[in-house]
Amino acid sequence: MMIYNLILIFIMFFIGNMIFVSKHKHLLIVMLSLEFIVLSIFFFFLIYLSFFNYDMYMLMVFLVFSVCEGALGLSILVSMIRTHGHDYFQSFNLL
Repeated sequence: MMIYNLILIFIMFFIGNMIFVSKHKHLLIVMLSLEFIVLSIFFFFLIYLSFFNYDMYMLMVFLVFSVCEGALGLSILVSMIRTHGHDYFQSFNLL
C-alpha cells in the first residue's frame, strides 16, 4: 500500500511539472500547477513523517510557507491583470 501511495505522489509531481513546462503562457495556469506540485510534496512529507513516527511540526511550517507563496502569487496575478488587462507572459516586458 505504501508503494502505491509513493507512485501516486510521483505521478502527481510529474504531471504538475509537465503542466508547468507546457502551459507557460498564462500566469494562472502556472500558479495552479505550482500549487499542485506543492500539494504532492506535502503528501510526500506526510507519508514520510508518519512512516518514521516523527512530529508533524515540519508539515505545519511547510503549509505556512506554501500559503504565503500562494498569497504572493495571487497578489502578483491581480496586479498584473489590473495593469495589463490579462495574464499572458508574452505581452509582459521585464525590462
